[in-house]
Amino acid sequence: MQSNRGNPVIGDLVADRYEIEDLCGSGGMSSVFRARDRLLDRRVALKILHGDHADDEDSIARFRREARSAAQLSHPHVVTVIDRGNDGDRQFIVFEYIDGEDLKQLVGRAGRLPVRRALELTIAVADGLAFAHASGLVHRDVKPQNILVDRDGEVKVTDFGIARSLHVDHGVTQTGAVLGTSAYLSPEQAAGKAVTPATDVYSLGIVLWELLTGDVPFPGDNFVAVALRHINEEPPDLCDVRPDVPSRLAAAVARALAKAPERRFPSMDAFADELRQCLAELDHADSELTLVGMPSPEPAPPPLPASKPRPRRRRRRRRVLLVALAALAAATAIVAGILGLRGSSHGIPSPPAAQAGSGAPVALHGVGDYDPQGSGSEHASTAPLATDGDPSTSWYTETYATPSFGGLKDGLGLVLDAGSSTTLSALEVTTGTPGFTARVETGDSRSGPFAPDSAVETVSGPTTFSLQGESGRYYVVWITQLPPSGKAAISEVTATR
Repeated sequence: MQSNRGNPVIGDLVADRYEIEDLCGSGGMSSVFRARDRLLDRRVALKILHGDHADDEDSIARFRREARSAAQLSHPHVVTVIDRGNDGDRQFIVFEYIDGEDLKQLVGRAGRLPVRRALELTIAVADGLAFAHASGLVHRDVKPQNILVDRDGEVKVTDFGIARSLHVDHGVTQTGAVLGTSAYLSPEQAAGKAVTPATDVYSLGIVLWELLTGDVPFPGDNFVAVALRHINEEPPDLCDVRPDVPSRLAAAVARALAKAPERRFPSMDAFADELRQCLAELDHADSELTLVGMPSPEPAPPPLPASKPRPRRRRRRRRVLLVALAALAAATAIVAGILGLRGSSHGIPSPPAAQAGSGAPVALHGVGDYDPQGSGSEHASTAPLATDGDPSTSWYTETYATPSFGGLKDGLGLVLDAGSSTTLSALEVTTGTPGFTARVETGDSRSGPFAPDSAVETVSGPTTFSLQGESGRYYVVWITQLPPSGKAAISEVTATR
């Protein structure tokens, strides 16, 4: 390198090997350059500590820690460290070069992403972070700027500069220091508390929110103001900000953004698994939209980096499915015309009679709580546990002094999403806290209002509610009286037409 104290310039040679070609980006402590490795004749990314930090032992220690942390990780979705060293008093790290852009640039260029693409990107990031956690590292600075996408659509997590070991003797319990980027800061980081893998879950939840909406949930003018919002404010309802986001995905994001770490997903792997389930359900949701004549989800804005093409066989099956759905939609339109000629007052036919009372199961997804007379804090993030197929997990209420909610309210409920407007004939509730009373209500908005659709029943073990034929997309198990313990839990809810 021609100058150890001045900023590197194009053409400088670092360690007699790495020739600087271009500046990729610069931060408070370091700059990243595209360089050519003369020894192996390949492009690399060269991260160089700024000259004014050359005598700062803390900065040098952090810089070296980044190299050591990233060098421990060999994963398809983590940027690979190639080399580390110093040229005179200039510290540098050499990474594999990613020819593409970071997620911040992608969102700035394309705006909010299609739901499918946002999920695909986030799942890849979650897999890389889960590997880091399994290797004993918490990233602590998960943000779009630290997530790179190459021209083939592959995703890489980078910048483990403030990563922390999960081992107690390496400082995971250190408190008081607030590190990270404010827009993606977890509440525990903002409060200077210890970090855990749940810290990265929260920050990745913020990243996913931004991919889906084009903005962060807690914007602000300065670090302190934003940090306080992370600590004190609940994020807006994602479905209100972007209505085409599936309710299950909105519930997953809400759970990832829970203020208390223990209320988030138990691991990054668990978060990734839930996002994979959301991705798997998109095809089913698309099919329902096609049947009711609604427009398909928005296409990916060009020119987003293309993912690797799916196998030809899958595309054939999708074309066959779309042809079949188109034929079914056409048949539905014909029936609608016939019923319209017979004097239908709305010009839209009712669902075929064979569907009602058929006994066919309907998949419901717990998406939140309904607490119109309260604070809306009835453990909304645990709502998906009531429909996860595991009776050992539950959505639960707060604990009240008396079964009648301590006189504070008339009731509260668990909100369930059927995916589209439907008419159910029965709904079964399973509980581990028998003795509470409830009825089923339904409506077309997640936030209400809801109309009664059953009589009040006492829930003691598995209890079936016979429904009265009201239709709606959202169903609520409206609890009118708690069990003697003052707290109700719902472990599973199933439904049939």
